[in-house]
Amino acid sequence: MTKIYLSLGSNVNPRENLHAALIALRSAYGPLRCSAIYCTPAVGFAGHDFLNFVVGCNTSAPPPAVMAELRQIEAQHGRHRGEARFADRTLDIDLLTYGDQISSTPPLPRADIEAYDFVLGPLAEIAGHEWHPVLRQTYAELWALMSLGKAPLVRVDAATEQAIFETLQPNPKGLI
Repeated sequence: MTKIYLSLGSNVNPRENLHAALIALRSAYGPLRCSAIYCTPAVGFAGHDFLNFVVGCNTSAPPPAVMAELRQIEAQHGRHRGEARFADRTLDIDLLTYGDQISSTPPLPRADIEAYDFVLGPLAEIAGHEWHPVLRQTYAELWALMSLGKAPLVRVDAATEQAIFETLQPNPKGLI
C-alpha cells in the first residue's frame, strides 16, 4: 500500500460537495486522515471563498487509476473539465503525493504544495514529519518558511466542519 495525499476544495455548495467527496473517497480508499478545513479567498478570479483541506489515505492502485477515480468523483459532483483554470468549483480533488514518487505524468509531487498556503498548511498539519520527495525538507519545515510574515490560515467554524465530517466519526488516531 502506498500513502497518498489529496487536496480538496469547493466554493459551490461546499458543505454538501465536500461531505459527499469524503464518503466517496472513504469508499474507494478506506480510512481517511483529514486536516482541519480552511476558508480561503478565490485565487486568480473574483468568486466566493473556497473551503480547502487535505486528506491522507492508502492505496494499491497506480497513480493513473487514482487520477481516474478522483476525476470520476469530481464529475459525479458537477465538476466539468475544460472550464477556465481559475473558476468556481463544485469540487476540486488533486493528487498531491503518491508515496515518494517523482513523475511528470501525472505531475508528482504536485507543484501546488509549494505554491499555495491552503495546500501546504493543511498538508503540514497531517504529514508535517514527512519529506517532500524533491525538496528533501519536511512539510512542517516548508510550511514554517512559507508562513513567515503571512496572515494565518482561517479555519472554518465548528458547525461547518462538523457538517462536512458528519457521519464520518474519527477514531482515536484521527482517521475517518
